[in-house]
Amino acid sequence: MSKHTDIKKITVNTIKKMKSNGERISCLTAYDFTSASILDKAGIDMILVGDSLGMVINGYENTLPVTVDEIIYHCKMVKRAATNAFLIADMPFGSYHVSDEQALENAIRVIKETGFDAVKIEGSGERAGLVKKLTGCGINVMGHIGLMPQFVSTMGGYRIQGREGHEKLLADAVALEEAGAFSIVLEGTVSSVAQVITDTLKIPTIGIGAGVHCDGQVLVFHDVFGIFDGFTPKFVKQYANVNKIISKAAKTYIKEVKTAEFPQDIHSF
Repeated sequence: MSKHTDIKKITVNTIKKMKSNGERISCLTAYDFTSASILDKAGIDMILVGDSLGMVINGYENTLPVTVDEIIYHCKMVKRAATNAFLIADMPFGSYHVSDEQALENAIRVIKETGFDAVKIEGSGERAGLVKKLTGCGINVMGHIGLMPQFVSTMGGYRIQGREGHEKLLADAVALEEAGAFSIVLEGTVSSVAQVITDTLKIPTIGIGAGVHCDGQVLVFHDVFGIFDGFTPKFVKQYANVNKIISKAAKTYIKEVKTAEFPQDIHSF
């Protein structure tokens, strides 16, 4: 359990100090009141309402169709449940791509309507100007480099990043740090490259498929707890298999309803 469970609310300063103190940062996604409540009570440091909700909640093929309205809807649920964790909202595809003004308008809306602590934006060093603008307006920004799902078409698919060296990724990370990002997600990145970036930056790196050397880790709720019975990425450790438990219980419920074993007298008035 986190050392910070005695703190009423984890802040951006808490997250930054965790790196300087050598304390690893735990982060998971959540998309509703119940899952966020479970994670918050367990002592999670950060909760991300990721655009992954497009696939695990809405059943889209990828994250691209997710809208700002959908992000806000799910963030509101999570906010009502989480009193301790630092809360981050993904900025979905198309919400910050047209102009810095559009991005600022959408980011302000997300923060005002959800009460979240930060937004997350995918993009390499060219996003530094936008990050500087947002942070200059009082919005905490988490960067996201390496494998970027919103850019998967132009990246040629879900390919591991950093195999050709660390120079470009490191330059991107430094640019985002200098622009004011409080943390950076490293996704699908060679472990040795993630280590170089982590050792160079003063702000925390949060890995997903980027090895053990990052300052923290983030995974998708439905992957970690085995809610899906399909494909599990290589970088995911499944800590439970809830799908099998629920499936077995559901079959038992169906059988007992059909055979009139449920409800019994103790379940009746």
